[in-house]
Amino acid sequence: MDGPVVLFDGVCNLCAWSVRFIVERDDGTLRFAPLQSQEGAALLDEHGLAADYFDSLVYIDESGAYTKSDGAVRIARHLDAPYRWAWHTRHVPRPLRDAAYDLLASVRYRLFGKKEACLVPDGELRERFIAQSG
Repeated sequence: MDGPVVLFDGVCNLCAWSVRFIVERDDGTLRFAPLQSQEGAALLDEHGLAADYFDSLVYIDESGAYTKSDGAVRIARHLDAPYRWAWHTRHVPRPLRDAAYDLLASVRYRLFGKKEACLVPDGELRERFIAQSG
């Protein structure tokens, strides 16, 4: 691995928007792959997660794999202020953070829609992907 990787649901419109949001505001070290891609599946397997684990983003760095709100707060460390300050939410008990995460995850397709195929990155976004399609 060459830096931290964020695995995301490649057919989720909210997730695709989130990746673009992150790329515009991060320190440039994060790389991305859809959970549904070969690279995503290989990383899930490498970290002991099921190949069909599509209910959460996964943040992977040299210390391990982090899902749900743990992954989200780790992503925040890479963002510009004021978004970086979300890192401090790690002090909120995980069950509360994960409950909020799970609520949004459970309605993301209904509220934001779903693509027929995984996000295909272009331009700068393509350079940040370890996988080109799902």
